[in-house]
Amino acid sequence: MQEINICVFCSSSNFIEKAYCDMATDLGRLIAEHGYNLVHGGGKVGLMGIISNSVQQGGRKVTGVLPEQLNLEGIASETDDEIIITKDMADRKTEMRKRSQAFIALPGGFGTLEELVEVITLKQLGYLNYPIVIINTLNFYEPLIRLFEEMYHQKFADVSYRTLYYIASGPEDAIEYVKNYKYPEVKKKWLI
Repeated sequence: MQEINICVFCSSSNFIEKAYCDMATDLGRLIAEHGYNLVHGGGKVGLMGIISNSVQQGGRKVTGVLPEQLNLEGIASETDDEIIITKDMADRKTEMRKRSQAFIALPGGFGTLEELVEVITLKQLGYLNYPIVIINTLNFYEPLIRLFEEMYHQKFADVSYRTLYYIASGPEDAIEYVKNYKYPEVKKKWLI
């Protein structure tokens, strides 16, 4: 049986509320308990560092992927089981996707948002068929969810695209969704 690698998109900030850190610790523990491995952005800071430590404490493999420009002391993880250095951010995202069979977005900044929206778009276009989960800790993602709903309401996106991603209430909910995932039938982007 193929091992499942879960790619987690998340914050690199060390200045966020403790609830986010606790949630990342819980998610890492659950990833390991279910026998999954972690692919992440390769940082030792913020939620990236917390989740990678949690997965490793559970005895599972952690792969960090970061661009040359961020391969700096104090930022880059020194404890990941495998570290892959890419030319730039675009190559980083491609490498993370190639190595992953599920995607979970925790709260984060612009990079996290870009990574999340890109995998949703790729799934919409049929380039990937893996689960995408958004963990909505402290309702962090409510403004984005409202934006998605406005896109459906104004017909910029078809309502069937709600099935491209799953909004999880917490880590347990996210892992259950990944574990029981079935690829949804979605409307083609363009009907000709």
